[in-house]
Amino acid sequence: MTNTLVITNQTATRMAVIAARTGNELITGAKAMMIENLKHKLRTGVAHFLYIKKNGEVREAWGTTNSALAYKYTNGRGVSREIYSTTAYFDIEKSAWRSFRWESIVKVF
Repeated sequence: MTNTLVITNQTATRMAVIAARTGNELITGAKAMMIENLKHKLRTGVAHFLYIKKNGEVREAWGTTNSALAYKYTNGRGVSREIYSTTAYFDIEKSAWRSFRWESIVKVF
């Protein structure tokens, strides 16, 4: 039995951005795949994850992008955070939208 890893164009783009921002090509694939896993969890329910904030603090977050869960906080007129090489999520603890830079992801539970 073989395992297959599929890298989409989006994942490849994330890998290139992470490599450029960190200068470390060893971590790019792992972080890009964590983002893919996280985005799936955000779409389907509430995800638990860690990332490093701009000020260096580790942020433990519970968030979602599931429209059924964040409906009253979504107006559909925003610009996708993907164009800024970040991932947006609705923080269920703060009841507000947040985002983080792709290279700052630490762990997805």
